[in-house]
Amino acid sequence: MNNSVNLLQITFTIYSSLGVYNVALVVFVFVFYVSSVCINVFLVMVICMDPRLYGRPMYVLLMNLCLCGMVGTTSVCLSIIKHVLHHNQQMSLQACLTQIFFNGMYSTCIFCILALMAYDRYVSICKPLLYHTIMTPLRVNLMLLVVYMVLSSFAGMQMYLTSRLQLCGHTVDRLVCYSMAIAYLSCKNSTVIYVYGLTCACFFIMLPSCLVILSYVHIFMVIVKKSKDSQRKALQTCTPHLVTFINFSVASLFGVIYNRLSRDLPKVVTIFITVNFFIIPPLLHPIIYGIKMQEIRQSISKRLKDKKRNCNFN
Repeated sequence: MNNSVNLLQITFTIYSSLGVYNVALVVFVFVFYVSSVCINVFLVMVICMDPRLYGRPMYVLLMNLCLCGMVGTTSVCLSIIKHVLHHNQQMSLQACLTQIFFNGMYSTCIFCILALMAYDRYVSICKPLLYHTIMTPLRVNLMLLVVYMVLSSFAGMQMYLTSRLQLCGHTVDRLVCYSMAIAYLSCKNSTVIYVYGLTCACFFIMLPSCLVILSYVHIFMVIVKKSKDSQRKALQTCTPHLVTFINFSVASLFGVIYNRLSRDLPKVVTIFITVNFFIIPPLLHPIIYGIKMQEIRQSISKRLKDKKRNCNFN
């Protein structure tokens, strides 16, 4: 990375054009961010404190889903709050590149973890007798380690390629940094960035999505042959994951279209796409799992009853 990277400043013009709506934006982002962090931390603590849940593959993956969500929403929300409260529309290119790295990790990690969760459901429902042989804690942790290592390498390469660009412009009409937004400022053709980003999107978004779809095709083929009670139990365990996957896929689709096909869109669209991708999913995912998964509801209920009993005893 060039030393000049530390000196360059990227200006986010959207903040100055929002005027009085900046206050509404920062209040909205702050409330949703704090709510998201609290709910995710609470769910992780519930899983860690319950011996029945901690260490089980599905819940290990769920904890990683929560942690990835917090990383993504933190990198964006803190940046937005800082820009508005400090009345500072600028960010160093180095900080911008760091945000690009974490944003890339967030989007690809969520899809890969959702693919692993779909595989876990597939093994649990389609090969129940082999479940504990296939989905061992060691194997799950190894799969997560491989996911993080591979994705961080690709995100690091994207950050490096973006840092090598010679920029002729320094203004971005976005809320946060995107690789393509910086590439549009390049003095020369930035085809390499475009192709690399599209390749990563296809490999780390489309491929995991296909794996999720194939897993559910097999799952539904199996459960239609089972009893009504078995079907109900299978759908009960799959519904939270399926809703989460559809929700994040729709948000990602809007984000990819927005980043690749347009630079000049109404401010409200820019805000909606950013919020819909970085803020809403990390808030909804733990809520969906907390409401839909019976074991988590039971664990929360047990904790609350124990706490109430201890308070009454004291």
